[in-house]
Amino acid sequence: MIDYALQLLPLLAINIILASSLGIINGYCGLFSLGHAGFYAVGAYAGASITLFGFPELMETWPHLLLLLSSLGGMVAAGIVGILVGVPCLRLGGDYLAVATLGFGEIIRIVFLNFAAVGGATGLTGIPQLATTRTQTWFYFGAVAVTLWLFRNLINSSFGRCVIAVREDEIAARSMRVNVRFYKVFSFVIGSAFAGLAGALFAHFQQALHPSNFTFLISVQVLLMIVLGGLGSQFGAVLGATIVTLLPEFLRFSETLAEVQMLIFGLVMVIVMLWRPDGLAGLFRREAGPANKKDAHAVA
Repeated sequence: MIDYALQLLPLLAINIILASSLGIINGYCGLFSLGHAGFYAVGAYAGASITLFGFPELMETWPHLLLLLSSLGGMVAAGIVGILVGVPCLRLGGDYLAVATLGFGEIIRIVFLNFAAVGGATGLTGIPQLATTRTQTWFYFGAVAVTLWLFRNLINSSFGRCVIAVREDEIAARSMRVNVRFYKVFSFVIGSAFAGLAGALFAHFQQALHPSNFTFLISVQVLLMIVLGGLGSQFGAVLGATIVTLLPEFLRFSETLAEVQMLIFGLVMVIVMLWRPDGLAGLFRREAGPANKKDAHAVA
């Protein structure tokens, strides 16, 4: 049981980082992105490539340093791609942006599917774990703590107030001389970079990569996490990621429930959305009066 938990906890940490990063884009800035799986893939392949081809001599001497370097490399690579995608695509909005980012995610998957240098259709294998299971778990949750701390400080800063202003009313934000385009692109790049961090951690957890790991359904799953937990809430992103990660695993303990686990999972999602359309994080938030509900939502 302990070994099973130690295998599951790193995946939970990865999903929390993924959900939190998309929360910056969708929840706080109000950009409807469906291409998060693409940045996840870029970070995964970049991090794995740094480990396998960049500093192989560190595998024996400084494996933990190599894990850190590959994680940072995945962040940088995904952030750069985020700039390349965000600058042209963020001229769009709403459904048009969703379609554009969805197309980007599929383009990235097809590129890796046909790029022989990183395994192509056969996938990239032989990625070392670089740490014991227990050490890896501590490292991953350390990454979660740093991510949540950075995001919380970012949202509570003047930058965060400008981002929330853009989400609430772009015209009003422009009238207050807020550079709407800059804050949109910057939020998009930050979210993309941390999706790359999650990808690099996933590569060393899975120890093998294949383009099928980064389909459109991954983007939908991450979007489900933040909608279920509550848009515009860090705690909601953590809560949503935890439920989406652990609920299917708990259902597997019963043979009867395991056969219909997707049906049960879908039913739970429908009930929650009908009961709490603002997300489950609202259950743990102190009730606010009519005058300050929006402020409570923005600060959460």
